[in-house]
Amino acid sequence: MNGRLSAARALVIGALTLACSTAQAERPEDFWSVGRPKEGQSYKLAPVSAFPVPTPADQLPTPRLKVPEGFKVETWASDVLDARMMREGAKGTLFVSSLFVANKVYAVLDKGGRREVKVVVDDTALPNGVEFKDGALYVATPRKILRFDDIENRLDSPPEPVVVYEGFPPSSQHGWKVLKFGPDGKLYAPVGAPCNICVPDKGQARILRMKPDGTGVETVAEGVRNSVGFDFDPRSGDLWFTDNQRDWVSDDMPLDELNHVTRPGKQHFGFPYCHSGLMVDPEFGGGRQCSEFSPPAALLGAHAAPLGMRFYTGRMFPEKYRDAIFIARHGPWNRPQKDADVAVAFLNDRREVVTVEPFLTGFVQDDEYVGRPVDVHVMRDGSLLVSDDHNGAIYRVSYVGEGGATAKP
Repeated sequence: MNGRLSAARALVIGALTLACSTAQAERPEDFWSVGRPKEGQSYKLAPVSAFPVPTPADQLPTPRLKVPEGFKVETWASDVLDARMMREGAKGTLFVSSLFVANKVYAVLDKGGRREVKVVVDDTALPNGVEFKDGALYVATPRKILRFDDIENRLDSPPEPVVVYEGFPPSSQHGWKVLKFGPDGKLYAPVGAPCNICVPDKGQARILRMKPDGTGVETVAEGVRNSVGFDFDPRSGDLWFTDNQRDWVSDDMPLDELNHVTRPGKQHFGFPYCHSGLMVDPEFGGGRQCSEFSPPAALLGAHAAPLGMRFYTGRMFPEKYRDAIFIARHGPWNRPQKDADVAVAFLNDRREVVTVEPFLTGFVQDDEYVGRPVDVHVMRDGSLLVSDDHNGAIYRVSYVGEGGATAKP
């Protein structure tokens, strides 16, 4: 990062910090700090500041990112401020959402190796969830699901949105959504818990599904604190999802989860009574046992913040990666030891997780974030895209094999 950009960002972040400190006594407690110890090391922790501008392409951490032998990582797109969730259109347009900083949805077009970034949804609060089906772009805000019809033919003049659903409960915490159509043709969306830890109201802390027109809403899974990524097993059609556990217990507990829905509508995954399948909550777990709830399929680390996940359905990577799950671990904001990566969970024929291994690493250098992965997407050629909201960038991982040339999918 050059000196001018570093200085500019330092000034912006410093000003924000000063403003926040000055206003501290004049405003209610921030939602993220509820339950934080009132003294000691934890009291000094706060969310990682997001950069107000994307990192220039020549200053991205791409050369320092590491992948297993035989793989290659490169910058696929830059100048995508606050790049979050990704979905690909029928004509190859990559739709990319944003969250707190940009409040936009982008369309990224491949122009023969050069990527062009267009804004297709602007000035929309927390449009984190995106999905594509039958020519339409679906966008989820904390309160609504919107549909933009025939979007790939109207990138320069997007149509007025159609409101598909507007029944989500209000929430200032964990209110942002992800979207995914399942093999049953229904649209899935989470409703996060409105708190760090609490007994949620009916209709919260769960994953819902509905018909494409927003009717027929039903609960798929309960006891889900904050899922920011899910996908469907290409073999069985089962839903798998990541879930972020509560804060302010300790640096090493609870452990975030990867979960497997085997009985839709009949499973409770523990929140707020049990975390990680191991720990009864010290505030709300009295009289409860973790054996009452569906256990995690895998544990993903303390405060690892697993977000987007995708089954690998491509043909480019070696056989061992077929139908494995790639998971973007955004990294902790309230744990002194930082860590962020894209991990891969390998499953056996019984669809049990055998092991979870780091795959794309190097996002932490000298105990500072140089990038933070958010979502993963399998391209039609079998390569893997990874979004990074810290830098406003998207990386591409391909398999080159022996000799250095990209292997054919």
